[in-house]
Amino acid sequence: MQNVLILFAHPALEKSRVNRRLVDAVRDLEGVTFNDLYDEYPEFDVDIGREQELLLAHDVVVLQHPFYWYSSPALFKQWQDLVLQHGWAYGSEGTALRGKLGMSAITTGGGEEAYQSEGHNRFTMRQLLAPIQQTANLCGMEYLSPFIVHGTHSLTSEQVAGHANDYRHVIEGLRDETLDIERARKYPRVNLNLTDVLPSKMGHS
Repeated sequence: MQNVLILFAHPALEKSRVNRRLVDAVRDLEGVTFNDLYDEYPEFDVDIGREQELLLAHDVVVLQHPFYWYSSPALFKQWQDLVLQHGWAYGSEGTALRGKLGMSAITTGGGEEAYQSEGHNRFTMRQLLAPIQQTANLCGMEYLSPFIVHGTHSLTSEQVAGHANDYRHVIEGLRDETLDIERARKYPRVNLNLTDVLPSKMGHS
């Protein structure tokens, strides 16, 4: 079993409909540590030592946040700037994160069709997530296909529940090493075809 760390950043969780359901679906899982950055650091005074110890203690790092202005909430950027230090996370002697798995878990109001080269946002989600992917690459991590929930403003309660259930399956699959990473590479997001990437679990859902 792999230990999973979920780094969660949402500055207004009390107003969130989708992220709250996603959080509720995974925060009680055995082998999963849920680290709410805005709850932990309301003044942005990130404890570098604490965060580095958490990273060292886990095999998989999931970056969960809403997609704000084609990027992440401000505190997550602050976390990156402070925690991922040269000589620790990257550089010739920065090997602390080498070999770990990384994955983004993103919610966005725009529909999937808007995130295409011919769509409203002109770029795909994978293209827009390139800075996070390259950060993982620089740190020697393997960046997995992201979990993405599109069109959050128009989802029904049943659809939100379905996405939350899928998210729980994905986190369990990462923890139990039953998620087929090679198959997932084929998809722009890991939850596009869970039957393919989690065949044993989804076949019995």
